[in-house]
Amino acid sequence: MSNKLVGAAAVILDSEGKILLVKHNYGKYNWELPGGLSEQKESAEETAKREVFEETGLEVTVGRLTGVYYELEHDMHHFAFICTINETQQPQPDSKEVTECKYFSVENLPRPISDFTIKRIQEALDYNNNQLFHYIGPRQWLD
Repeated sequence: MSNKLVGAAAVILDSEGKILLVKHNYGKYNWELPGGLSEQKESAEETAKREVFEETGLEVTVGRLTGVYYELEHDMHHFAFICTINETQQPQPDSKEVTECKYFSVENLPRPISDFTIKRIQEALDYNNNQLFHYIGPRQWLD
């Protein structure tokens, strides 16, 4: 029996509606939503909380589920949630995986970034979108 991979990401907006993104020090050095892979005996919600804390030092409350994305290439489900910061604090990169974390205007997202990250942001902020389940193909990178 194989274990399916599960990932979770957090969509965090500041008071001006800007979105928090983190820049990784591996792979394509791209900007991403804070998030990552689930650990053993951990729910997607717990994964989102832990990953945000590990990558940015922020403690969050996990709110509305905004999408479940199935990636055939890795046989993996990705969950995306709206999260709110528990206190007014500034994100700090963890320096192990993340070199920067900043808020960006949704209309002016940084590069490099993947089409998958953009899709999750747009669908999280579209309150009329009732489609939770999505298939995602190989990622495209926007430089």
